[in-house]
Amino acid sequence: MPSEVISNLVKNPQGIYLDATFGEGGHSLQILENFPQATVIGIDKDLQILKWGEDRLKVYADRLKLFRANYTDMDIILKGLGVDKVDGILFDLGVSSYQLDYEERGFSFQKEGPLDMRMDIHSGKSAKEIVNKIEEKKLEEIIRQYGEEKFARSIAKRICANRPLKTTEDLVQAVKEGIPVKVRSKMRKHFATRTFQAIRIYVNRELDELEDGLNKSLNILSHNGRIIVLSFHSLEDRIVKVFFREKGKEGVLQVITKKPLTPSPEEVKFNRRSRSTKMRVAEFI
Repeated sequence: MPSEVISNLVKNPQGIYLDATFGEGGHSLQILENFPQATVIGIDKDLQILKWGEDRLKVYADRLKLFRANYTDMDIILKGLGVDKVDGILFDLGVSSYQLDYEERGFSFQKEGPLDMRMDIHSGKSAKEIVNKIEEKKLEEIIRQYGEEKFARSIAKRICANRPLKTTEDLVQAVKEGIPVKVRSKMRKHFATRTFQAIRIYVNRELDELEDGLNKSLNILSHNGRIIVLSFHSLEDRIVKVFFREKGKEGVLQVITKKPLTPSPEEVKFNRRSRSTKMRVAEFI
């Protein structure tokens, strides 16, 4: 949803914008191309994708400042730059196409690779460590809470029975054994979608970081500055919805999108990965 993002985010053509999840740099590119006096600060904890995006946007190096960091450190980064406020913040959550397509990262259930799933491969426990070492009851809780998977108990049981799991295919097979054949045959999405989502969220502490990032954004947004969040599953969207609503009641934010914006049928046809996107916009009062 690049056009919807830019039209809602950029209200000051000469402003400073924070791309909190820089990724491949697609949204930053749109800002820099269309607003020749705007500056973008990009943050991403994935060094591989950050380098790729930096090379892609090198022609705009004079107006683009990139940092390998977690967006929860946005306040520290801005302080180091001597920047007090920004005119807009964008959170594009979830896994990028680059990460999904690179099987060595272990995010995809459609490509065999090592069980990693870390967005920052230099820190934290990998998915392999989680599925092989965590106790069955805790694994069930993770899959149920972060994947909203009703077969969490049987999936956790099969994961433990199949240990050690080394690859994404090993995990897919364990999930397959934990879901009845009749149920799998009627699923619209791949049967491993929810389990992979759950483990990835747990590995990267995604929901905790989202809440922290949203709260910190209020300290660095300028008057009338916009905050946009693109989410891809109900857990993320629920956090954003509640946060915007509560801050709206407190008079801190004005909610621009009463209901989330979604991609057009044309965009979904062109990019199927966008089909679950929900975009919410709020303005700092």
